[in-house]
Amino acid sequence: MNELLLGMPGLEWVYLGAAVAAIGGGIGSAIGITSISNAAAGIVTEDADKFGKVLPLAAMPGTQGIYGLVTMVLVFVFTGVFAGEAADIDAAMGLRVFFACLPVAFVCLFSGIYQGIAAVGASGMVARRDEDSGKALIFPALVETYAVFSLVVSILMLLYAVG
Repeated sequence: MNELLLGMPGLEWVYLGAAVAAIGGGIGSAIGITSISNAAAGIVTEDADKFGKVLPLAAMPGTQGIYGLVTMVLVFVFTGVFAGEAADIDAAMGLRVFFACLPVAFVCLFSGIYQGIAAVGASGMVARRDEDSGKALIFPALVETYAVFSLVVSILMLLYAVG
C-alpha cells in the first residue's frame, strides 16, 4: 500500500521502530559496559585474581543491547519482514509497531547506562571484600528488572500492533 502517515509508509515505520529499539539498547549497553569496565580494569590491575568476580558485573549492562536486538527480531518476525510478506503493512500498523518499540528503546538506553553506574559501585564491594561478590550482583540486577519490564511491555504492544 502507498498510504502515508506523517510522510512515511507503514513498512518504513516498522523499520524505524526496529532500528530505534536496537540502537537504544545498544547505546545503553555500550555506555554501561564502558563505565564498569574502567572500574573493573583498575580492580584487576591491583589483584588479577578478582577478574572472575568483576566479569559478571562488567557483562550485566550488555543485556539491554540483547533486549533491543530481540525486539528488532520480533518486529521483523511479527510483521513478516523475514518472510517477505511485509509489503502490505498499512501506515497505521507501522506506526503502532514503531510505538511498541519505544519502551525497549528508551528504558534500555537509560537502564544500560545506570546499570553500569550501579555496577561500578558494586565493584567497590568486590575490590574490598571479594567474598561479597554475590551480594554485589544484586544492586545492578535491580536496575535490570526495569529493562526486562520494558521488553515485556514492548512484546505485548507488538502483539496488539500486528494482531
